[in-house]
Order: sequence, then C-alpha cells, then structure tokens
Amino acid sequence: MTQESVSNLVKGTIFLFVTTLGILGNIIVFVNFVCSFWRGAQKKSVHLILIHLAFANTIILLSKGFPRAITAFGLRNFLDDIGCKIVVYLERMARDFSICTSSLLTVVQAITISPRGSVCWRFKPKTPRKILPLFLFFWILSSSSSINLLHYITSSRKNMSEAAKTNDYCSFQPESQEIKWILILMAMHSAMFQGVMGGASGYMVFLLYKHHQRVLYLQSTHLHKSLPEMKAAKSVLLLMFCFLFFNWIYLLFSFFSNSFIQDNSMMLNVQEFLTISYAFLSPFVLIHREGNLDSCKPWRRQRH
Repeated sequence: MTQESVSNLVKGTIFLFVTTLGILGNIIVFVNFVCSFWRGAQKKSVHLILIHLAFANTIILLSKGFPRAITAFGLRNFLDDIGCKIVVYLERMARDFSICTSSLLTVVQAITISPRGSVCWRFKPKTPRKILPLFLFFWILSSSSSINLLHYITSSRKNMSEAAKTNDYCSFQPESQEIKWILILMAMHSAMFQGVMGGASGYMVFLLYKHHQRVLYLQSTHLHKSLPEMKAAKSVLLLMFCFLFFNWIYLLFSFFSNSFIQDNSMMLNVQEFLTISYAFLSPFVLIHREGNLDSCKPWRRQRH
C-alpha cells in the first residue's frame, strides 16, 4: 500500500467518523429540543431556532462530509452532473441558512438577557410564532443566493486530471466574471450576518460582565431567576465563538493556500475539515452545556 493510499484511507476514516458522529449529535439535539418545545408549558424561541440549526447542520454533514469520505476512499466519480448540482447546492444552501440561524440565535439571546425597559427588550419575540416569518425569509434567501451556481457545477468525470489533482467529486466550469460576482455576493451575505452575530455577541459579553459585577454585591437568592437565562447566554456565546473561530480559520487557510501555496494536499484536507467542524461540534457544545437533554424520555412527562 502506497503512502498516498494510506493517507486517503486515514482521511476517509476521519471524515466518515466525524460526519457520522456529528449527524448523531445533531439528531439528538433536534429530537430533544422538538420534544422540549412541544411539551413545554412555555414555548421558547431559542429552542425553535436550535431545532432549525440542528437540521441545517445535519444537511451540511450529509452533503459535505459523506461525499468527502467517499472521495477519500477512492470513489471520485460516484456522482453525475445532476447529483453534483444537488449535493453542492444543498451544502451551500444549508451553510447559508446555518449562518442566518446562528446570527438570529445570538440576537434573540442578547435581547432575552437585556434589562427590562431597555430598547432591546422591546424587540423580544413574545411567542415563537413571531420569528416564523424570519425562518421563511432565511430559507428563501439561502435558496436563492446559491441557485445561480447550479449552471457552473459539473461532475468531475468530465475532467479526470483535475479530479485526481484536487481529490474533488464535483468541480466548477471554467471561471467567468459572472461566477466571480456570484461568489463575491455570497461572501458579502456571509460577512453581513457575521457582523450582526459579532455585534450581538459583544453586547452579550457586556451584559454578562455587568451581571457578574452584580453577583459580587447581591445574594444568590436574589439572582436565582436570572441564572438559567445567563447560562443559556453563555452556551450561545460558546457556539458563536466556535462558529467564528472555524469560519475565520477557514478563510485564513483559503487565503494562504490560494496566494502562497500551490497543490498542497495537507492544506486542502484542513480546509475541507474546517467546512464541517462547526456542524460537527455545535451539538456536543449544547449537550455539554445543557446537560443530559432527556426531554423525550417517557418518565420526563411524569415529573411534571
């Protein structure tokens, strides 16, 4: 077995393991938050957002992780043109929707922990129904922003030498000025929502700092009601830190690999892994922060 074969086997195994584990984690989060939302006496907007986020992350792992694993195992031509268009489109759409949903999650959580009577508090959604139009808007936006790419996506069967060099299962047709503008608009869309996410995260850090200062002077019994909201805010902040960290690391790797490094398979492997890292890690951040997530267990209903 050659060194390249061993490297591809290791890469395929890692991608298969991470993708499978990530999908299982997102399914656990999805099912438990659906049960929590459905059975809960008080419907929470944050739970509805996390349900959509887990669903988007599952699509990312299915459309990105599994094809990468299959390609690494040596099956580079398993998709035709239609299959490539579907897989790449789903992955792009889910990534855009994940960005929108993560941004909404940060904003809603920042509003939730805002002081009563503040300007932000007035925008707090009173019921989850108030944010349903936003999900419809995000799905339409995410679907339409990537649809123009369908014309340029093709199977790597048509370019076997390029497929062998990049280890890709799909490729883009020769770049034109139009596709460059499409990619620029998609980058601007991502940057806009990340800016909103960063601003809301900074505001949450400020509110958590003020809360910490009050803890030093007030008795814990006076703060009991606010502790669950502050814990949830810390969980959301950790999620957003993971998202921004993986996204900016991916952008840095892309910049250096495109500008200074040519045909470096290690850099390409790292970039590929970074594209699914947030989708893989986010459910386990929630499981760790939220506890056992046992909302769907049959005895859960009996306790209430």
